[in-house]
Amino acid sequence: MPGPMTVLEAMAGRRLALGPVSNLATTANWSLGQDDAGIAWLLFDRRGESANTITEEGLEELDQLLARIEDLKPKGLALRSAKPSGFAAGADVSGFRGAEDANAVRGRIDRAHAIVDRLASLPFPTVAVIHGHCLGGGLELALACRYRVAVAGARLGVPEVLLGLHPGLGGTVRATRLIDPMQAMRLMLTGNAVDAARARRLGLVDAVVEERHVAAAVDATIGGRLKRRRRGWIAAAKDLPPVRGWIAEGMRKATAARVRPEHYPAPFALIDLWRRHGGGEAMRRAEIDSFSNLLTSVTAQRLIGVFFLRERLKALGKGEARIGHVHVVGAGTMGGDIAAWCAARGLRVSLADLNPEVLAAAMGRAQKLFERRLGPGAPARDAGDRLVPDFAGDGAGRADLVIEAVPEDEEIKRRVFAALEQKLKADAILATNTSSIPIGTLARGLARPERFIGLHFFNPVDRMQLVEVVRHDGADPAVLQRAQAFCNAIDRLPAPVASAPGFLVNRVLTPYLMEAILLLDQGVAAETVDRAATDFGMAMGPVEVADRVGLDVCLHVAEVLRGALAQPMPEVPGWLREKVERGELGRKSGQGLYVWEKGKPKRAKDAAAAEAALPDRLILPMLNACVACLRERVVDDAELIDAGVIFATGFAPFRGGPLAYARARGIDDVVAALERLAGEHGPRFAPDAGWQALREAG
Repeated sequence: MPGPMTVLEAMAGRRLALGPVSNLATTANWSLGQDDAGIAWLLFDRRGESANTITEEGLEELDQLLARIEDLKPKGLALRSAKPSGFAAGADVSGFRGAEDANAVRGRIDRAHAIVDRLASLPFPTVAVIHGHCLGGGLELALACRYRVAVAGARLGVPEVLLGLHPGLGGTVRATRLIDPMQAMRLMLTGNAVDAARARRLGLVDAVVEERHVAAAVDATIGGRLKRRRRGWIAAAKDLPPVRGWIAEGMRKATAARVRPEHYPAPFALIDLWRRHGGGEAMRRAEIDSFSNLLTSVTAQRLIGVFFLRERLKALGKGEARIGHVHVVGAGTMGGDIAAWCAARGLRVSLADLNPEVLAAAMGRAQKLFERRLGPGAPARDAGDRLVPDFAGDGAGRADLVIEAVPEDEEIKRRVFAALEQKLKADAILATNTSSIPIGTLARGLARPERFIGLHFFNPVDRMQLVEVVRHDGADPAVLQRAQAFCNAIDRLPAPVASAPGFLVNRVLTPYLMEAILLLDQGVAAETVDRAATDFGMAMGPVEVADRVGLDVCLHVAEVLRGALAQPMPEVPGWLREKVERGELGRKSGQGLYVWEKGKPKRAKDAAAAEAALPDRLILPMLNACVACLRERVVDDAELIDAGVIFATGFAPFRGGPLAYARARGIDDVVAALERLAGEHGPRFAPDAGWQALREAG
């Protein structure tokens, strides 16, 4: 019986050019060989992992192999990944968690710098061959090579800012030296990745080739036949101290318009690094100090915690969805956008609606989404080909998943289900996008309730990352798992929730929005209310959120929850009902709580500043609702509540989630504040009984 395949044998079938078959050395993370032309090939291949990440162990092994390479004195070195998924996904973030001692971190980072600098100082040509994802520390490793050749389809970026950090392996220095420093800073400040073609234009890579040409490109590069990209004099002039200071000040102002330095210090630290040093040894040393201080900060540790919350949600969607064709019923804003997103992510989609004008409008919106998210040309055309308008609804019989997205009316939904069940394949999943009607209620009367679930998307579908996967008592667990895997397949995060009024997100969001409405009713300016929330760290204020969601939707959900929950909820002001009746629904109608122009709210510039107590009036009802959801087992545990609320409502990520914030603030302090608010404003603020269990759990 043949033995297990080696890494190189397994990779051969995937046609990656990996240099020589015979190895000179192999470790847990690397493989070294030399080809007949005298070129050394160093392959990054973390044992037992589907993707490469940078670890201290891996760097120490790299240091040992660099010593071997120095002794070999090869014609040149090609560095690439043996993983089909890409070059490297960045640092192993688990090594960052719990860091508290900045001096200890500084020692570790200093050692890592020494190893990467050793790669950079090799006396012969070095080329990083980049395919797939090349992110964070992976890109910093590639930047230490003299040349970079990207395989078409590669994506490069430095997303450390999303973890409350900036590059820490010399990337701040090498990136700003290599390309236009403004472009380098923009990449680091946003965390956005760029494709291979864009990286070539920026100068991050020296060439873009197809995989079949990698070996020839390596040979040409090592042989000196590939000219290295060099930045022009205009880019170089931006590094001059007076120019650099002026540019950095503009960057600081632009960044401060989006986030506050006390909430997110990393981008401001990065700007200061470049402003003060502009490249060179001083910037490299300062990078180590700055990174070490940021990593041990409360903000970075909480954002790292949020990273693992995301990973946990993604893990819930592991497995095969076995969904190739999605049929969506209802081509309104939500249904049409769900259909478009599924098509954009590679699925075949049929979209049905009784109104041909609504269907045509949805197709038009879909094409704009494809061009915006996929770019013009073939990708957008291919997505358009995958989305089929289906006035007759014939696609339901071929679909693996059918999503109902008709208006929030129980009787209408039941009629739709009755018609659909006559067409569905035996193994098809039937899902509803209801935002407020209990799934168990809708399941009654279905022929196959075990195959019926909720898939609650949020608006706008192409931007909101979370999808609530709603279960009821009779749902088949295998169906729920397929639904969660479907979320992964369309690049969305599945949040399993029980069928309960408002599920998780609307249950938590509605008290926040309603308190904002009551503040408006009491004469507080919309701008003041929103400023209180954004000062706390919310991505968007509740008044703007209500307008974006739609006042009609907010009103409906508030009325449903008011009738379904034991927790008191205030009566909706009459003027809000009148607005909805007049068609003043928010952003979609151009008029709501704000007047909207070109997709943005018009704000008064002279609104009063928020009082110190105002954020608690908005935020603590959310926390109270989270505790109620935990007590009622709407969601299985506190971590999943934190994840769901962050990724669906924009709850301040740097605070780690609503329940993490409550623990950090102190349960007793939060409960006392709720009791104080209940005394001032009524029983809607009364602390939920679940706070006691949370206190006892520590």
